[in-house]
Amino acid sequence: MRCHLPFRSWSPSLSLVALVGAAALLSGCERPPPHTEQTGYRGTGMVQVSNPRLDAAKLAANQAPPALPPASADGPKAGTVYQNVKVLGDLSVGEFTRTMLAMSQWVAPQQGCGYCHNLQNLADDSLYTKRVARRMLQMTEHINVDWKPHVGATGVTCYTCHRGNHIPANVWFTAAPRNYPGVTGGASGEQALQDQPSPSVDYSSLPYDPFTPYLLDSQSIRAAGLMATTGKLQPMLQTEKTYGLMVHMAGALGVNCTYCHNTRNFATWQNSNPARVTAWYGIRMARELNNDYLDSLAGTFPPHRLGPTGDVAKVNCLTCHQGVNKPLYGAQMAKDYPALLTVSAPAGEAPASAPMSAPMSAPAPAASGATAAAGPAPVTLAQAATK
Repeated sequence: MRCHLPFRSWSPSLSLVALVGAAALLSGCERPPPHTEQTGYRGTGMVQVSNPRLDAAKLAANQAPPALPPASADGPKAGTVYQNVKVLGDLSVGEFTRTMLAMSQWVAPQQGCGYCHNLQNLADDSLYTKRVARRMLQMTEHINVDWKPHVGATGVTCYTCHRGNHIPANVWFTAAPRNYPGVTGGASGEQALQDQPSPSVDYSSLPYDPFTPYLLDSQSIRAAGLMATTGKLQPMLQTEKTYGLMVHMAGALGVNCTYCHNTRNFATWQNSNPARVTAWYGIRMARELNNDYLDSLAGTFPPHRLGPTGDVAKVNCLTCHQGVNKPLYGAQMAKDYPALLTVSAPAGEAPASAPMSAPMSAPAPAASGATAAAGPAPVTLAQAATK
């Protein structure tokens, strides 16, 4: 005997609701197969998970351009042939010209030399772009010579950040406070730069300017450590700003927290990935570059190049890395342009010595201590764990 239910057992509307619900539930997931790679100490869950389909797109977007044919190092020096050559003047005319052509391709492929130079008088400094480019060349040399604990033997070129753009696609300005009357945070409604979704912190409620405190100022980066001056726990806002910076770093490198941290104890350096030491140097490198090279150019840039608070564009992890753990997947562009691997000497003087093998000294980062001194230091995980 067949039994007939007094109601319909299937409803198109219910099926649609279920389908929409399932789609929403799975919207944050990626279809298999993922790729996993152990990146840290065994048994700690330090594994990098990646998606081969997304990796293919990243690889295509992070290709280094081919190097220009080498030029002869013989012949007169550029600083003795051309006027007003304050950087790279110790190169031969051929290598100097080659480096200038490469820079044009890296920064202004459409405009060419005219983007920085008055083509009627190449010695003229009237264009702000030429004065900025000169300072950026000095910065690139400084990175390659003095920040090897972060950039290693790979080094950087103008293309590392610019990728064919006048201004790198990923820069930051000090954020102006967003005040909303009636919102918790005081009469003005100032919310400590948080609870306003921003791509800088992956659209979370974390403070949307995690860069000014740490990559311009030198506030202590501590999520759960004790304050060196009072011995008390860090305030919640300090923790939120720290997490904002960490979220940025993870997205900038296309990794998760476990790429650097043993998540059993974020603060400890024991059983951490060596990449954490590299990142420690990177934070201090970005801070120095922003203060000594970029922020000092505020009077050089025209108003339309400045941010909402009147500052210049500055660098963070995303500026160079652009979604991968090594910029351009570690392509060694700098070795093809040896002028960028030493500090230029004025015309008539010998070039600087080979890049420093022993970096400047500074204490290793302590798990709960005060802010470390500026400048790179030869730190290992074993040393860091004891401090």
